[in-house]
Amino acid sequence: MAGFAWVWFWLAAGLLVYVYAGFPALVAAVGWLRRREVNKKPITPSVSLIIAAYNEEESIGQRLENALALDYPEEALETIVASDGSTDRTETIVQRYADHRVRLLSLPRCGKIPALNAAVAQARGEILVFSDANSMCDSQALRKLTQNFADAEVGGVVGKTGYIISPDSESSSRGEDLYWNYDSWLKQLESFSGNVVSAHGGLYAIRRELYIPVSDPAVTDDFAISTAVIEQGRRLVFECAAHSYETAVPKAGREFQRRTRLMTRGLRALLLRKRLLNPCRYGFYSLALFSHKVLRRLLAVALVIAFASSLALSSSGVLYSFAAATQVIFYSAAGAGYLLRRTRLGHRKCLYIPFFYCMANAAALVAVAKLMRGERITLWQPQRHSEGAS
Repeated sequence: MAGFAWVWFWLAAGLLVYVYAGFPALVAAVGWLRRREVNKKPITPSVSLIIAAYNEEESIGQRLENALALDYPEEALETIVASDGSTDRTETIVQRYADHRVRLLSLPRCGKIPALNAAVAQARGEILVFSDANSMCDSQALRKLTQNFADAEVGGVVGKTGYIISPDSESSSRGEDLYWNYDSWLKQLESFSGNVVSAHGGLYAIRRELYIPVSDPAVTDDFAISTAVIEQGRRLVFECAAHSYETAVPKAGREFQRRTRLMTRGLRALLLRKRLLNPCRYGFYSLALFSHKVLRRLLAVALVIAFASSLALSSSGVLYSFAAATQVIFYSAAGAGYLLRRTRLGHRKCLYIPFFYCMANAAALVAVAKLMRGERITLWQPQRHSEGAS
């Protein structure tokens, strides 16, 4: 029995070490050996900024003011808001901007993917820029994105999304911000190696001719749309100077629901793009995709195995007893972080990092279970909405 636990412990530990240390090191090494730069030039192709919205009355006005303030030639920029059956004042607010290069596409409730497909069908720009209804962009964001399209190999560009933390937010907001800082760093490494694994919905762009209408409404839109660029043989790169900002979800419970929904749809999107996992055709990108999107989602299982096996082996040696004690301390800190998430003490890194880490992996575990049960999530309910949002 001890020998069996030993095998499971080292398999789980090996997976954890690879995902958090080995994979970033491998990506960095590949990027260093074959660093693929982008031939950027200050160009201003016609751009369609596409924003999908569902009941966004609290933010859509500010979002459109932000879009109109972007430093980009007016004649080369249009903004399309695809309202997915909004029942609040979203459409009324958008209509106020009809004379300012803003078009409202009023749709029945159909889901984000069909809404985006409909918006793209009406878009006139050479470059499609996708952004969330609550994302605010730096004035130079579009210029920074489009300069990458001067390189004929580039088919898509991913911007850098940061998070603003509300003063009354629970500590999970700080964990979200820290996580995306790490993810942006990893995207930069991936870009140097050839391709970013996928886009973040806050801000990204692709060439109009590379947009493939997504047929499955139950997948993550940013992943499905951006990876189609790679599937067609073009590069998906990261532009760290194209900044957008969102306010982090203030409540841990709503953040857990959001992450579960996104990862459930993301895993289904991975099935949609399963051809990209073929290394014979897509080379190193296939390994990056598998490591970033498959193995990372399975870490929750590895964590459970590592904890259980280390407890079983704790009397077998100092290493295993140390591993068990370390995990007990870590999970105790996570529990304390959860209980104190609304307090000043709970906003200390030693508590909110373990708490957010465990919450994120628990959401991944739930998402895997939902996928295995065949659950499909076709409609969206942004978790940044009011307390009544589900």
